[in-house]
Amino acid sequence: MTALKPTFPAPDHDHDRCTADGIDHAERVCAGRAQNLTPIRREVLRVLLSSHRPLGAYEVIDELARKMPRPAPITVYRALDFLMQNGLVHRIESRNAFLACGQDHNDASAVAFLICECCGSVGEIPAAEVAQSLNEAARQTGFTPKISVVEITGVCGHCQAG
Repeated sequence: MTALKPTFPAPDHDHDRCTADGIDHAERVCAGRAQNLTPIRREVLRVLLSSHRPLGAYEVIDELARKMPRPAPITVYRALDFLMQNGLVHRIESRNAFLACGQDHNDASAVAFLICECCGSVGEIPAAEVAQSLNEAARQTGFTPKISVVEITGVCGHCQAG
């Protein structure tokens, strides 16, 4: 039997290290694209990295307001747009929320989000074949797909074990 690849971090993982690695990844991505990871963009990403569950924009604002003057919603939405455009954040459509991403994705890669109904954590798995199949089925109806987002709800292994 093949060992399962961990999609969700262990509850007792070194979260500070996880967050620091995510910021380092973002700095490398932005430097490689000649993009500016401004202080507000960095802080928005830090807030998202501090949780493995998706956060709404106003939850991000509330977290930021703990350490700085409360930012205007448009400021946070602009930061989120930048982070999404650079593949550093995903939007979880079903939750109207945002999730930090520390993985490299090329433009052709597709992912599926695994959303735990118990703890709220979100895992990410490759889903290129699923996206291709869905897009092909859509094209066969005369529809031209633009974006495919696959979200699967269930219970993560950590919650099942607990």
